[in-house]
Amino acid sequence: MVEQGKFIDVKGINTHYHEDGQGEALLLIHGSGPGVSAWANWRLVFPILSQQYHLYAPDVVGFGYSDRPEGIEYSIDVWADHMINFLEAVNEKKVSIIGNSFGGAIALHIAKRRPDLINKLILMGSMGVDHPIAYGLDAVWGYEPSMENMKNLIKLFAYDQSMSENGDLVEMRYQSSIQEGFQESFSAMFPAPRQRHVDAMALSPEELNEIQFPVLLIHGREDQVIPVEETSFKLVKLIPDAQLHVFPQCGHWVQIEKTKEFAGQVIEFLNPIVK
Repeated sequence: MVEQGKFIDVKGINTHYHEDGQGEALLLIHGSGPGVSAWANWRLVFPILSQQYHLYAPDVVGFGYSDRPEGIEYSIDVWADHMINFLEAVNEKKVSIIGNSFGGAIALHIAKRRPDLINKLILMGSMGVDHPIAYGLDAVWGYEPSMENMKNLIKLFAYDQSMSENGDLVEMRYQSSIQEGFQESFSAMFPAPRQRHVDAMALSPEELNEIQFPVLLIHGREDQVIPVEETSFKLVKLIPDAQLHVFPQCGHWVQIEKTKEFAGQVIEFLNPIVK
């Protein structure tokens, strides 16, 4: 997987995405950190999962290399519509979805609107349920570009604090955050007070209870951005066919800190081995 993928027109939005593999279609929706893109979120798991699945990893409108339409008012409805329209543009009638954090909330809103599109859901460190905003998420959404601020964010994202000393990682994420147009659109998405943006992404308990397909929740126990106690513990009780796997010694970046284990959980969930 390389940073530059390909583009497709999605109802007038020039949408950047990565595609690889064969088999069951799997849509990967990234999170909402500064400078984030599908490539930044999924580059480590793509080579593993593409051996078994047909992967699509788009940059959601306003993120990465997808369009930032002038005058757009970003919202969970805009992002969910973009992903639904993306699936129609690539002519996929039914997929499983992996949603990371903010991407998990998008996946849940797709499930509410278009359950016909979904086989199974995998929600990693997911939003989408009422919870008080954590200090970590407030810091992520309030990011102002600097190397020091990016280093501090990586300390929040990762359990392994040595990752913040990885100059290449800090530099990569910082440079991504200052590309033309990136910070301008990012700062417009989640202005303070930020609790309202968490609330807007949440489904009601009744809506979550109506989700009828299998759901796998994956979470890092030490997640400081989306605390497991406030989110996945609630989701697993509200979604009828949900199971939860919590990784110890792991922060918000499960797919980066526990790459092989995360991919193994996904594969086992999508293709369970009958014993």
